[in-house]
Amino acid sequence: MNATAVNQSDCPEVKVPVPIFFTIGIVSLAENLLVVVAVIRNRNLHAPMYCFICSLAAFNTIASLTKTCETLMIVFADVGQLVKTGSSEQKLDDVMDSLLCMSFVGSIFSFLAIAVDRYITIFHALRYHNIMTMRRTGAILGVIWTTCGVSALLMVRFFHSNFIMICFVIFFVVSLVIICFLYVYMFMLARIHARKIAALPISNGGNSRHQRWRGNSMRGALTLTILFGAFMVCWMPFFIHLIIIMVCPMNPYCECYRSLFQLHVVLLISHALIDPAIYAFRIAELRRTFRKMLLCSDWRRYA
Repeated sequence: MNATAVNQSDCPEVKVPVPIFFTIGIVSLAENLLVVVAVIRNRNLHAPMYCFICSLAAFNTIASLTKTCETLMIVFADVGQLVKTGSSEQKLDDVMDSLLCMSFVGSIFSFLAIAVDRYITIFHALRYHNIMTMRRTGAILGVIWTTCGVSALLMVRFFHSNFIMICFVIFFVVSLVIICFLYVYMFMLARIHARKIAALPISNGGNSRHQRWRGNSMRGALTLTILFGAFMVCWMPFFIHLIIIMVCPMNPYCECYRSLFQLHVVLLISHALIDPAIYAFRIAELRRTFRKMLLCSDWRRYA
């Protein structure tokens, strides 16, 4: 008995029903579209942080739409309407995978942009509106989307190259390190500043206002830390899977982990489902906007 047969008998592949993929894709698509429309329609949300959140939701929308289309392709293939081994179908599948990778790269860049925005908000509050202008925010978003578009084209062309896979994993690890360092550094400095402000006289109204401003900014930073934590939890198993493919493709223990691939994909696409729930729970302005949109009340206010 060869190694593959042993691995397959010891660790059978875990199958996830297609309706679960389809349901998660449709619900997350609707949720993230709701976030995008809310930020566009509500003028109170026309600020750099919300623009970056809108960009993150747009990338999540691409991921949801891609996975929903891929699920439909699987359904059509199962009923004989598509040929899984056809050249056009294979190219379309590569495009789907590339768009999913584009969504990942865009999410990382969006998180990095949001982290920098929160850092400036907390530690350069007086200069924030001079540093983070809407023009600069638009330029940053343009660079992010252009970079992600180029990376998607490269993924279509070199999707099966190990070099691309290695670069993908390295990008993930380096991005995690940079963002985690930035958040830890930000919270450490915020703690030091909080102690200094607490030592100042209570009667100083300017310090009181500055403390409230910093408290609101730290709440926003905490919200985005929760978002980033959810992102890591949802995407990490998938990247461990990629590392295993490169490092130990035939090892029986590695093969057992690879048999859980469909569960990793469910976790991956669930990230687009979780983010809007965090927005609604943690960000009051977005929560109010969602309520008004869903209840169709005061809609003209956001026109």
